[in-house]
Amino acid sequence: MSARLNLDEEVRLYTTNAEREKYGLLATLFGIIVALEYLERAYVRDSVPASEYSPACTRLLSQYKTMLKLVSDDVPSIEQFMSRYRMDHPAALHRIQVGVPATVEHSSEAGPETAKWVAETTQNFITFVDALKLRMRAKDQLHPILQELVTSYARFKGSKDWEGRSKMVGWLITLNGMKASEELTEEQARQLSFDIEHAYAEFFRSLSGREGSDVHGP
Repeated sequence: MSARLNLDEEVRLYTTNAEREKYGLLATLFGIIVALEYLERAYVRDSVPASEYSPACTRLLSQYKTMLKLVSDDVPSIEQFMSRYRMDHPAALHRIQVGVPATVEHSSEAGPETAKWVAETTQNFITFVDALKLRMRAKDQLHPILQELVTSYARFKGSKDWEGRSKMVGWLITLNGMKASEELTEEQARQLSFDIEHAYAEFFRSLSGREGSDVHGP
C-alpha cells in the first residue's frame, strides 16, 4: 500500500544544505532582476532622480554580476534564467545587457567639456586601443576598459548623437553576453578596433569646433 500524502506537510525544494544554498542564490538573483526592472521603470517615469538612480543601478548591476558568478553552473545565460522562471522584465534585461546605467547610455546633460575630461577620455581611448594591439581578446580583459571608456565618453554634452556612442554600447552588449574567459574572434577584434578608432576621431572632430583642441589619435 502506498504512503498517504500529507497535504499539511511543507514541500521542500531541497534535501541538502548545498541545494538549499543554491536555491537561496537563485532567489537572490531573481530579486535583483525584479528590483532592477522597477528601478528602470521608475527612472523612465521621472519618479527617481538621476542622482539617486545612477548609484542604485550601478549597485544592482554589480550585485547581479557577483550573483551570476555564484550560480554560473545553473544559469547558462540570463535569458534562459528569465525564461525558466517566466520573468517578463524587458527593462531589466536591457540594462543587464548594456551593463551601465541609463544615465551613461543616454546622457546628454553632462555640463561643459573640461580639459580634465578630455584628457581622461583620451587616455581611456588609448588604453583600449593598446589592449587590442596587445592581442587582448577575452571578456574579462576588455570589458572593464571599455566600460570605463563609455562612462567617460558619456560625460560630454551631445555625445548621445555621436555614432561612436551607439557602436561602443553595442560592443558592451556583445561582451556582456560572453563568459569571462570567452574571447572575441579575430574578425570581431578587427571590427572593434575599427569602430573604436572611428569613435575616437569623431570625438575630437566634435570637440575641435568648440575647444580648438590640437590632439593626435592613439
